Amino acid sequence: MRQPNPRHLAEGPRTGIRHFTPADGAEFTARARESQELHRPWLFPPTTEETYVAYARTLIEDPARAGFLVCERESGAIAGFININNIVQGGFRCGALGYGVFAHAAGRGLMREALGLVVDRAFGELRLHRLEINVQPGNAASIALARRLGFRLEGFSPDFLFIDGAWRDHQRWALTTEMRAAARGGRAAAAGPREA
Repeated sequence: MRQPNPRHLAEGPRTGIRHFTPADGAEFTARARESQELHRPWLFPPTTEETYVAYARTLIEDPARAGFLVCERESGAIAGFININNIVQGGFRCGALGYGVFAHAAGRGLMREALGLVVDRAFGELRLHRLEINVQPGNAASIALARRLGFRLEGFSPDFLFIDGAWRDHQRWALTTEMRAAARGGRAAAAGPREA
């Protein structure tokens, strides 16, 4: 049996997730540059060490964000990234997912596995009740991934996010702890509210 990587917060059969570190800048930015054709016009991850440092610092230091690198379990290579943004606790207990796969790992199912690990962490350790994914309507791959993970389409927001120099329309997808438990056959009980 393969031993877990001690750097990983959680692992699946093919991926592990871990926090961003300043030392990941060179690999992350090289992968981002290689993946620009895949990412455009949906994503604009940092492609220079300078922009990576600011990006990673925010994910590491801001309590309203949690950033995870998706790593291939065998090699440890960075395959993508998943961030939980706009985390609100109290009675809301919600966060918004953002994610991207790098070109060398695209189409292999790694992001689906890793997003499942992040969702488990969000509903477990982070004690969130709801996760949202906001997707531009033309981003078919991201919409298909949201569907496969059990997210439901909740609406459409015109001019929702400013991306690539313009306000872009988005579909709003969501998943709650109750939906996740029901999809798993009720194996996981939804956690009740806690004091803020």
